[in-house]
Amino acid sequence: MKKHFKIKITGRVQGVWYRGSMQKKARQLGLSGFVRNETDGSVYAEAEGEEGKIKELVEWCRHGPELAKVEKVEVQEGAICEYMSFDILR
Repeated sequence: MKKHFKIKITGRVQGVWYRGSMQKKARQLGLSGFVRNETDGSVYAEAEGEEGKIKELVEWCRHGPELAKVEKVEVQEGAICEYMSFDILR
């Protein structure tokens, strides 16, 4: 069953290639959605796809790429938006 999750990641997550790494991981998992930097220094993403695959992405988010220092990952379910790919937004 297709699910939609909203994910907010806080910590040292900007300027450490978090968005590019997350895009790569999401695409490997066959997910669609987007990831973007927020003005408060966090990273925000929305991901759609098989629930198990989204949970894998959330687990990846808890550590992120090598230079990241993740402090907190918040997840909530949302409505399906039918994204076509997983993109990095500015």
